[in-house]
Amino acid sequence: MALWTIQGLLALLFLFAGGTKLVLPMEMLKGPISFPEMFIRFIGVCEVLGGLGLILPALLRIRTALTPLAAAGLVVIMIGATVTTLAGGAGAGAVVPAVVGVLAASVAYGRWRVAPIRASRPAPSVAAYEPHPARAA
Repeated sequence: MALWTIQGLLALLFLFAGGTKLVLPMEMLKGPISFPEMFIRFIGVCEVLGGLGLILPALLRIRTALTPLAAAGLVVIMIGATVTTLAGGAGAGAVVPAVVGVLAASVAYGRWRVAPIRASRPAPSVAAYEPHPARAA
């Protein structure tokens, strides 16, 4: 239950943060370190897709292995956010992205090793695609 709660909160956070990067004008997204607009928009797309990836595969039980991969991708983004915040001179401000990164890492590990979510139906085997011996003739 705790893992689902963390996933849901992280999904909301990343959907909001990524959506903001996609819709706000670039002037409002300026920080202490300047990045190209297309890079900021790319990070926004990654955050939105990562937020959806935290919830949808597990919720729909389709391609459930994507959930820990989405969480791992968000960890990479949060490492970059932490380093960028530190490089910009806001040492105490780096705590927030670091904590979010640790939470995303816990979801990645939890959904990969501790409590993986199984797909609703098993993937078809190779035998399902082979012709029946009586029909092949």
